[in-house]
Amino acid sequence: MSRRHQFYARPLLATAAAVAVLAGTAAAAPAADTPPDRPATLAAALDDTYYEDALGKTGTQLKAALHTIISDQTKLSYSQVWDALKTSDEDPANSSNVILLYTGRSQSKNDNGGNADQWNREHVWAKSHGDFGTATGPGTDIHHLRPEDVSVNSARGNKDFDDGGSQLGEAPGNYTDGDSFEPRDAVKGDVARMIFYMAVRYEGNDSFADLEPNDQVNNGSAPKMGKLSVLKRWSQEDPPDTFEKRRNDVIFEQFQHNRNPFIDHPEWVGAIW
Repeated sequence: MSRRHQFYARPLLATAAAVAVLAGTAAAAPAADTPPDRPATLAAALDDTYYEDALGKTGTQLKAALHTIISDQTKLSYSQVWDALKTSDEDPANSSNVILLYTGRSQSKNDNGGNADQWNREHVWAKSHGDFGTATGPGTDIHHLRPEDVSVNSARGNKDFDDGGSQLGEAPGNYTDGDSFEPRDAVKGDVARMIFYMAVRYEGNDSFADLEPNDQVNNGSAPKMGKLSVLKRWSQEDPPDTFEKRRNDVIFEQFQHNRNPFIDHPEWVGAIW
């Protein structure tokens, strides 16, 4: 773990411990807009340490600073992704299950594989967009890998993201047509912020393609993902919720030791794009 991460871990753990003690002594409730399991003090600790070099910047300077910060990470193998997702996407109401991204279904962690109605590893930034496959790096980065029903994953395929299409019978609330996929409302922002993370993390300087969002569909194998204007709107309409924030914390603390900055600072989407 880097010095930046070590420095941050101390205030994080101390703050978490203090929160636990206060919770046990019936402390005053947190502000209504702050999830009770992730108090504002943790966000402040992140800004004081992890994001220190990005604060006050905009545009290309902000993007470059965030790239440097989040590129300091532990990389997983594709097989390790299975176990990581079982922790990062655990159902808060049932620790034996994970929540599937598009269907929203709670399913046994152990019911994973390639058979019908099992769950597998969905690359939200389609792995053919930049031709990185399942290579260690973008192909195994769990900030954009999520559990999903095998056939729903197949229905999404490598399509870009946009509004419209016909509703998927197996996943109500999701729509698709010949060149795009629209996820259910509850995860539209999650999808957008995963795309923005990938565009900042992978800038073409680590043997992988420079991934960038653009405002079109039908991107094929180009290292592009659309539709930018729609993704920006989705990020605004569906801000980070408790599940998404917890997932970011788990990935940072237990697996990759880097964060998706657009979950911690959604306003940085507009500051860059």
